[in-house]
Amino acid sequence: MIKVTILGGGVMGAATACFLARDHGAAVTVVERDPSYARASSSLSLSSIRQQFSQPVNMALSRWSIEFLRRVADELAVGDDRPALGLVEPGYLYLATPAGAPTLRELHAAQRAEGVDVALLNPDELATRFPWLAVDDLALGSLGLSGEGWFDGPALHRAFRRKAIACGARFVAAEAVGFDIAGDRVTAVRCADGSRMGGDAVVIAAGAWSAPLGAALGVTLPVSARKRDVFVLETPAALPGCPLVIDPSGFWFRTEGSLILAGGPPRGGDADDVPLDAIDLDQFDAQLWPTLAARVPALEALRVRSAWAGYYEMNAFDHNGLAGRLPGCANAFTACGFSGHGMQQAPAVGHSMARLIAGLDAPLIEALTPQRLLDGRPLIEANVI
Repeated sequence: MIKVTILGGGVMGAATACFLARDHGAAVTVVERDPSYARASSSLSLSSIRQQFSQPVNMALSRWSIEFLRRVADELAVGDDRPALGLVEPGYLYLATPAGAPTLRELHAAQRAEGVDVALLNPDELATRFPWLAVDDLALGSLGLSGEGWFDGPALHRAFRRKAIACGARFVAAEAVGFDIAGDRVTAVRCADGSRMGGDAVVIAAGAWSAPLGAALGVTLPVSARKRDVFVLETPAALPGCPLVIDPSGFWFRTEGSLILAGGPPRGGDADDVPLDAIDLDQFDAQLWPTLAARVPALEALRVRSAWAGYYEMNAFDHNGLAGRLPGCANAFTACGFSGHGMQQAPAVGHSMARLIAGLDAPLIEALTPQRLLDGRPLIEANVI
Protein backbone atom coordinates (compact mmCIF):
# COMPACT_ATOMS: atom_id res chain seq x y z
CA MET A 1 0.00 0.00 0.00
CA ILE A 2 1.45 3.36 -1.04
CA LYS A 3 1.65 5.99 1.74
CA VAL A 4 1.13 9.60 0.65
CA THR A 5 1.32 12.84 2.62
CA ILE A 6 -0.57 15.78 1.11
CA LEU A 7 0.24 19.30 2.31
CA GLY A 8 -2.94 21.36 2.06
CA GLY A 9 -6.49 20.22 2.64
CA GLY A 10 -8.31 22.59 0.27
CA VAL A 11 -10.26 21.31 -2.69
CA MET A 12 -7.15 20.30 -4.68
CA GLY A 13 -5.60 18.40 -1.79
CA ALA A 14 -8.92 16.86 -0.78
CA ALA A 15 -9.67 15.74 -4.35
CA THR A 16 -6.23 14.16 -4.71
CA ALA A 17 -6.64 12.43 -1.35
CA CYS A 18 -10.09 11.16 -2.31
CA PHE A 19 -9.00 9.62 -5.59
CA LEU A 20 -5.82 8.15 -4.07
CA ALA A 21 -7.77 6.47 -1.27
CA ARG A 22 -10.86 5.53 -3.27
CA ASP A 23 -9.33 4.36 -6.53
CA HIS A 24 -5.82 3.22 -5.55
CA GLY A 25 -6.15 2.07 -1.96
CA ALA A 26 -3.47 4.51 -0.78
CA ALA A 27 -2.89 5.36 2.86
CA VAL A 28 -3.25 9.14 2.77
CA THR A 29 -2.52 11.77 5.40
CA VAL A 30 -3.60 15.33 4.63
CA VAL A 31 -1.83 18.04 6.63
CA GLU A 32 -3.82 21.29 6.95
CA ARG A 33 -2.69 24.19 9.13
CA ASP A 34 -6.17 25.80 9.27
CA PRO A 35 -8.99 23.23 9.52
CA SER A 36 -11.52 26.08 9.47
CA TYR A 37 -10.41 26.91 5.89
CA ALA A 38 -11.31 30.53 6.68
CA ARG A 39 -8.81 32.03 4.20
CA ALA A 40 -8.68 29.09 1.80
CA SER A 41 -9.44 29.79 -1.84
CA SER A 42 -11.75 26.76 -1.74
CA SER A 43 -14.03 28.49 0.77
CA LEU A 44 -14.08 31.86 -0.99
CA SER A 45 -14.19 30.84 -4.66
CA LEU A 46 -16.93 32.05 -6.99
CA SER A 47 -17.11 28.37 -8.05
CA SER A 48 -17.79 28.78 -11.75
CA ILE A 49 -16.78 26.45 -14.55
CA ARG A 50 -16.05 27.17 -18.19
CA GLN A 51 -14.44 25.65 -21.25
CA GLN A 52 -13.76 28.94 -23.03
CA PHE A 53 -10.00 28.94 -22.53
CA SER A 54 -7.19 29.46 -25.00
CA GLN A 55 -5.19 26.36 -24.01
CA PRO A 56 -6.48 22.86 -24.95
CA VAL A 57 -5.34 21.46 -21.59
CA ASN A 58 -7.68 23.81 -19.73
CA MET A 59 -10.59 22.99 -22.02
CA ALA A 60 -10.00 19.27 -21.45
CA LEU A 61 -9.67 19.60 -17.68
CA SER A 62 -12.89 21.57 -17.35
CA ARG A 63 -14.72 19.18 -19.69
CA TRP A 64 -13.66 16.22 -17.53
CA SER A 65 -14.60 18.10 -14.38
CA ILE A 66 -18.09 19.14 -15.42
CA GLU A 67 -18.90 15.59 -16.44
CA PHE A 68 -17.79 14.55 -12.94
CA LEU A 69 -19.89 17.32 -11.33
CA ARG A 70 -22.97 16.13 -13.18
CA ARG A 71 -22.67 12.69 -11.55
CA VAL A 72 -21.16 13.87 -8.25
CA ALA A 73 -24.04 12.48 -6.18
CA ASP A 74 -22.98 8.98 -7.26
CA GLU A 75 -19.22 9.59 -7.33
CA LEU A 76 -18.91 11.06 -3.84
CA ALA A 77 -21.80 9.41 -2.01
CA VAL A 78 -21.05 8.20 1.51
CA GLY A 79 -23.75 5.76 2.48
CA ASP A 80 -27.08 7.50 1.94
CA ASP A 81 -25.43 10.93 1.99
CA ARG A 82 -25.37 12.11 -1.63
CA PRO A 83 -23.82 15.54 -2.16
CA ALA A 84 -25.85 18.19 -3.97
CA LEU A 85 -23.92 21.02 -5.61
CA GLY A 86 -26.72 23.01 -7.25
CA LEU A 87 -24.89 22.89 -10.59
CA VAL A 88 -26.46 25.11 -13.27
CA GLU A 89 -25.20 25.61 -16.82
CA PRO A 90 -26.28 29.02 -18.19
CA GLY A 91 -22.91 29.41 -19.91
CA TYR A 92 -20.28 32.11 -20.10
CA LEU A 93 -20.73 35.07 -22.43
CA TYR A 94 -17.58 36.88 -23.57
CA LEU A 95 -18.32 40.25 -25.20
CA ALA A 96 -16.03 42.00 -27.68
CA THR A 97 -15.88 45.42 -29.30
CA PRO A 98 -14.62 45.68 -32.91
CA ALA A 99 -11.06 45.85 -31.57
CA GLY A 100 -11.45 42.56 -29.70
CA ALA A 101 -13.47 40.66 -32.30
CA PRO A 102 -10.50 39.11 -34.18
CA THR A 103 -9.16 37.61 -30.94
CA LEU A 104 -12.58 36.26 -30.05
CA ARG A 105 -12.82 34.62 -33.49
CA GLU A 106 -9.38 33.04 -33.06
CA LEU A 107 -10.33 31.68 -29.65
CA HIS A 108 -13.62 30.40 -31.04
CA ALA A 109 -11.80 28.45 -33.76
CA ALA A 110 -9.42 26.93 -31.18
CA GLN A 111 -12.29 26.01 -28.88
CA ARG A 112 -14.39 24.45 -31.63
CA ALA A 113 -11.35 22.40 -32.71
CA GLU A 114 -11.35 20.91 -29.18
CA GLY A 115 -15.08 20.17 -29.26
CA VAL A 116 -16.22 23.02 -27.01
CA ASP A 117 -19.95 23.75 -27.41
CA VAL A 118 -19.70 27.47 -28.09
CA ALA A 119 -21.38 29.89 -30.51
CA LEU A 120 -20.50 33.31 -31.88
CA LEU A 121 -23.35 35.84 -31.79
CA ASN A 122 -23.53 39.15 -33.63
CA PRO A 123 -25.07 42.23 -31.94
CA ASP A 124 -28.57 41.55 -33.30
CA GLU A 125 -28.42 37.96 -32.06
CA LEU A 126 -27.16 39.14 -28.68
CA ALA A 127 -29.99 41.67 -28.40
CA THR A 128 -32.58 39.04 -29.31
CA ARG A 129 -31.27 36.48 -26.86
CA PHE A 130 -30.52 38.95 -24.04
CA PRO A 131 -32.84 41.96 -24.48
CA TRP A 132 -31.55 43.52 -21.25
CA LEU A 133 -28.04 43.83 -22.72
CA ALA A 134 -26.73 47.05 -24.33
CA VAL A 135 -24.99 46.03 -27.57
CA ASP A 136 -24.38 49.27 -29.49
CA ASP A 137 -20.61 49.20 -28.97
CA LEU A 138 -20.24 45.44 -29.47
CA ALA A 139 -19.13 43.49 -32.51
CA LEU A 140 -19.38 39.94 -31.21
CA GLY A 141 -20.22 37.68 -28.31
CA SER A 142 -19.04 34.15 -27.54
CA LEU A 143 -21.60 32.07 -25.65
CA GLY A 144 -21.04 28.66 -24.11
CA LEU A 145 -24.08 26.59 -24.99
CA SER A 146 -23.38 23.75 -22.57
CA GLY A 147 -20.75 22.65 -20.07
CA GLU A 148 -20.38 26.08 -18.45
CA GLY A 149 -21.98 27.56 -15.37
CA TRP A 150 -21.55 27.56 -11.61
CA PHE A 151 -22.01 25.40 -8.53
CA ASP A 152 -21.53 25.23 -4.75
CA GLY A 153 -17.74 25.01 -4.45
CA PRO A 154 -17.53 24.70 -0.66
CA ALA A 155 -20.02 21.81 -0.90
CA LEU A 156 -17.74 20.10 -3.42
CA HIS A 157 -14.77 20.59 -1.09
CA ARG A 158 -16.71 19.07 1.82
CA ALA A 159 -17.83 16.16 -0.34
CA PHE A 160 -14.28 15.33 -1.45
CA ARG A 161 -13.06 15.56 2.14
CA ARG A 162 -15.88 13.39 3.50
CA LYS A 163 -15.42 10.76 0.79
CA ALA A 164 -11.65 10.70 1.33
CA ILE A 165 -12.13 10.12 5.07
CA ALA A 166 -14.72 7.41 4.39
CA CYS A 167 -12.11 5.69 2.21
CA GLY A 168 -9.50 5.80 4.97
CA ALA A 169 -7.70 9.13 4.52
CA ARG A 170 -6.64 11.09 7.63
CA PHE A 171 -6.88 14.87 7.90
CA VAL A 172 -4.62 16.26 10.62
CA ALA A 173 -4.25 19.82 11.90
CA ALA A 174 -0.58 20.74 11.63
CA GLU A 175 1.71 23.13 9.79
CA ALA A 176 4.34 21.65 7.50
CA VAL A 177 7.59 23.63 7.72
CA GLY A 178 10.23 21.46 6.05
CA PHE A 179 11.39 18.05 4.92
CA ASP A 180 13.90 15.33 5.67
CA ILE A 181 15.67 14.50 2.41
CA ALA A 182 17.94 11.65 1.36
CA GLY A 183 19.38 12.07 -2.12
CA ASP A 184 16.52 12.95 -4.44
CA ARG A 185 13.83 11.56 -2.12
CA VAL A 186 11.74 13.12 0.62
CA THR A 187 11.80 10.76 3.60
CA ALA A 188 9.57 12.76 5.94
CA VAL A 189 7.58 15.97 6.32
CA ARG A 190 8.57 18.06 9.35
CA CYS A 191 5.82 19.99 11.15
CA ALA A 192 5.96 23.06 13.39
CA ASP A 193 4.95 20.99 16.43
CA GLY A 194 8.04 18.80 16.00
CA SER A 195 6.22 15.82 14.53
CA ARG A 196 7.40 14.00 11.40
CA MET A 197 5.31 12.21 8.81
CA GLY A 198 6.97 9.69 6.54
CA GLY A 199 5.69 8.01 3.44
CA ASP A 200 6.33 7.03 -0.15
CA ALA A 201 5.30 10.35 -1.69
CA VAL A 202 4.53 13.93 -0.72
CA VAL A 203 2.25 16.39 -2.53
CA ILE A 204 2.40 20.18 -2.15
CA ALA A 205 -1.18 21.40 -2.61
CA ALA A 206 -1.14 24.41 -0.30
CA GLY A 207 -2.64 26.83 -2.80
CA ALA A 208 -1.38 30.39 -2.49
CA TRP A 209 0.99 29.28 0.27
CA SER A 210 2.79 26.56 -1.72
CA ALA A 211 5.94 28.55 -2.57
CA PRO A 212 7.70 28.26 0.82
CA LEU A 213 7.21 24.49 0.77
CA GLY A 214 8.63 24.28 -2.74
CA ALA A 215 11.59 26.39 -1.65
CA ALA A 216 12.29 23.91 1.15
CA LEU A 217 12.80 21.34 -1.60
CA GLY A 218 14.95 23.67 -3.70
CA VAL A 219 12.17 24.37 -6.21
CA THR A 220 10.97 27.89 -6.98
CA LEU A 221 7.18 27.89 -7.34
CA PRO A 222 6.15 31.36 -8.63
CA VAL A 223 2.82 31.19 -6.82
CA SER A 224 1.44 33.91 -4.55
CA ALA A 225 -1.84 35.12 -3.06
CA ARG A 226 -3.70 37.71 -5.15
CA LYS A 227 -6.89 39.15 -3.69
CA ARG A 228 -10.07 39.34 -5.76
CA ASP A 229 -13.21 41.12 -4.56
CA VAL A 230 -16.75 39.83 -5.19
CA PHE A 231 -19.69 42.21 -4.74
CA VAL A 232 -23.20 40.97 -3.93
CA LEU A 233 -25.74 43.36 -5.44
CA GLU A 234 -29.45 43.86 -4.94
CA THR A 235 -31.52 45.15 -7.86
CA PRO A 236 -35.18 45.16 -8.87
CA ALA A 237 -34.13 44.27 -12.42
CA ALA A 238 -34.70 40.78 -13.82
CA LEU A 239 -32.12 39.34 -16.22
CA PRO A 240 -33.75 36.19 -17.64
CA GLY A 241 -31.31 33.62 -19.01
CA CYS A 242 -28.30 35.52 -17.70
CA PRO A 243 -25.00 33.69 -18.21
CA LEU A 244 -21.75 34.73 -16.57
CA VAL A 245 -20.99 37.84 -18.61
CA ILE A 246 -17.44 39.08 -19.20
CA ASP A 247 -17.52 42.68 -20.41
CA PRO A 248 -14.80 43.98 -22.80
CA SER A 249 -13.55 46.05 -19.85
CA GLY A 250 -12.73 42.83 -17.99
CA PHE A 251 -15.47 43.30 -15.41
CA TRP A 252 -17.88 40.41 -15.00
CA PHE A 253 -21.28 39.66 -13.48
CA ARG A 254 -23.75 36.80 -13.09
CA THR A 255 -26.99 36.14 -11.27
CA GLU A 256 -27.38 34.25 -8.00
CA GLY A 257 -31.09 33.82 -7.45
CA SER A 258 -32.50 37.35 -7.21
CA LEU A 259 -29.04 38.81 -6.61
CA ILE A 260 -26.16 39.84 -8.87
CA LEU A 261 -22.56 38.84 -8.22
CA ALA A 262 -19.93 41.04 -9.87
CA GLY A 263 -16.23 41.72 -9.80
CA GLY A 264 -13.24 43.13 -11.63
CA PRO A 265 -10.33 41.80 -13.64
CA PRO A 266 -6.87 40.97 -12.34
CA ARG A 267 -4.82 44.14 -12.06
CA GLY A 268 -1.13 44.21 -12.87
CA GLY A 269 -0.36 46.44 -9.91
CA ASP A 270 -1.98 44.17 -7.34
CA ALA A 271 0.24 43.31 -4.40
CA ASP A 272 0.62 39.84 -2.92
CA ASP A 273 -1.09 38.83 0.33
CA VAL A 274 -3.35 41.90 0.65
CA PRO A 275 -5.65 41.34 3.69
CA LEU A 276 -8.98 39.82 2.69
CA ASP A 277 -10.95 42.37 4.71
CA ALA A 278 -9.61 45.24 2.56
CA ILE A 279 -12.55 45.35 0.11
CA ASP A 280 -11.96 47.79 -2.75
CA LEU A 281 -15.17 49.84 -2.60
CA ASP A 282 -13.49 52.66 -4.53
CA GLN A 283 -13.06 50.36 -7.53
CA PHE A 284 -16.74 49.46 -7.33
CA ASP A 285 -17.93 53.07 -7.18
CA ALA A 286 -15.54 54.45 -9.79
CA GLN A 287 -15.41 51.62 -12.30
CA LEU A 288 -17.63 48.60 -11.74
CA TRP A 289 -20.97 50.30 -11.12
CA PRO A 290 -20.71 52.65 -14.15
CA THR A 291 -19.62 49.72 -16.33
CA LEU A 292 -22.55 47.56 -15.20
CA ALA A 293 -25.05 50.38 -15.70
CA ALA A 294 -23.74 51.04 -19.21
CA ARG A 295 -23.85 47.35 -20.19
CA VAL A 296 -27.20 46.60 -18.51
CA PRO A 297 -29.17 49.85 -18.15
CA ALA A 298 -31.61 48.21 -15.75
CA LEU A 299 -28.75 47.80 -13.27
CA GLU A 300 -28.42 51.54 -12.73
CA ALA A 301 -30.72 50.99 -9.76
CA LEU A 302 -28.73 48.67 -7.53
CA ARG A 303 -27.04 48.66 -4.16
CA VAL A 304 -24.24 46.68 -2.58
CA ARG A 305 -25.72 44.17 -0.17
CA SER A 306 -22.37 42.68 0.88
CA ALA A 307 -18.95 41.77 -0.44
CA TRP A 308 -16.22 39.24 0.16
CA ALA A 309 -12.69 38.63 -1.03
CA GLY A 310 -10.67 35.52 -1.70
CA TYR A 311 -7.22 34.72 -3.01
CA TYR A 312 -6.25 33.54 -6.45
CA GLU A 313 -3.21 31.26 -6.14
CA MET A 314 -1.60 33.18 -8.96
CA ASN A 315 1.13 31.52 -11.02
CA ALA A 316 3.10 34.52 -12.27
CA PHE A 317 4.96 32.37 -14.82
CA ASP A 318 2.03 31.72 -17.17
CA HIS A 319 -1.30 31.83 -15.26
CA ASN A 320 -1.74 28.05 -15.51
CA GLY A 321 -1.70 25.32 -12.92
CA LEU A 322 1.43 23.42 -11.92
CA ALA A 323 0.57 19.74 -11.62
CA GLY A 324 3.00 16.84 -11.55
CA ARG A 325 6.35 15.72 -10.23
CA LEU A 326 8.67 18.43 -8.93
CA PRO A 327 11.94 18.79 -10.87
CA GLY A 328 14.83 16.99 -9.19
CA CYS A 329 12.56 15.12 -6.78
CA ALA A 330 11.84 11.43 -7.18
CA ASN A 331 8.79 11.31 -4.91
CA ALA A 332 7.59 14.91 -4.47
CA PHE A 333 4.69 16.36 -6.46
CA THR A 334 2.65 19.53 -6.58
CA ALA A 335 -0.78 20.72 -7.63
CA CYS A 336 -0.94 24.49 -7.20
CA GLY A 337 -0.95 27.84 -9.01
CA PHE A 338 -4.21 27.46 -10.91
CA SER A 339 -4.70 31.25 -11.03
CA GLY A 340 -8.45 31.35 -10.47
CA HIS A 341 -9.57 28.10 -12.10
CA GLY A 342 -8.50 25.60 -9.46
CA MET A 343 -11.99 24.92 -8.07
CA GLN A 344 -13.42 24.04 -11.47
CA GLN A 345 -10.48 21.83 -12.42
CA ALA A 346 -9.96 20.11 -9.06
CA PRO A 347 -11.89 16.94 -9.98
CA ALA A 348 -9.85 16.35 -13.14
CA VAL A 349 -6.52 17.37 -11.60
CA GLY A 350 -7.08 15.38 -8.41
CA HIS A 351 -7.95 12.28 -10.43
CA SER A 352 -4.89 12.72 -12.64
CA MET A 353 -2.54 13.42 -9.73
CA ALA A 354 -3.73 10.25 -8.01
CA ARG A 355 -2.99 8.24 -11.14
CA LEU A 356 0.47 9.80 -11.49
CA ILE A 357 1.40 9.14 -7.86
CA ALA A 358 0.15 5.56 -8.20
CA GLY A 359 2.55 5.05 -11.13
CA LEU A 360 -0.02 5.25 -13.93
CA ASP A 361 -0.28 7.54 -16.93
CA ALA A 362 -1.95 10.92 -16.46
CA PRO A 363 -2.25 12.49 -19.93
CA LEU A 364 -4.71 15.19 -18.85
CA ILE A 365 -2.05 17.04 -16.84
CA GLU A 366 1.08 16.36 -18.90
CA ALA A 367 1.09 19.94 -20.23
CA LEU A 368 1.01 21.31 -16.66
CA THR A 369 4.29 19.70 -15.59
CA PRO A 370 6.34 21.90 -13.24
CA GLN A 371 9.38 21.04 -15.38
CA ARG A 372 8.29 23.81 -17.73
CA LEU A 373 9.45 26.33 -15.12
CA LEU A 374 13.04 25.15 -15.46
CA ASP A 375 12.76 24.74 -19.21
CA GLY A 376 11.47 28.29 -19.67
CA ARG A 377 8.40 27.00 -21.55
CA PRO A 378 5.45 29.13 -20.45
CA LEU A 379 2.00 27.77 -21.30
CA ILE A 380 0.26 31.10 -21.71
CA GLU A 381 -3.46 31.21 -20.93
CA ALA A 382 -4.99 34.20 -22.67
CA ASN A 383 -8.46 33.93 -21.09
CA VAL A 384 -7.75 34.91 -17.49
CA ILE A 385 -10.68 36.44 -15.60
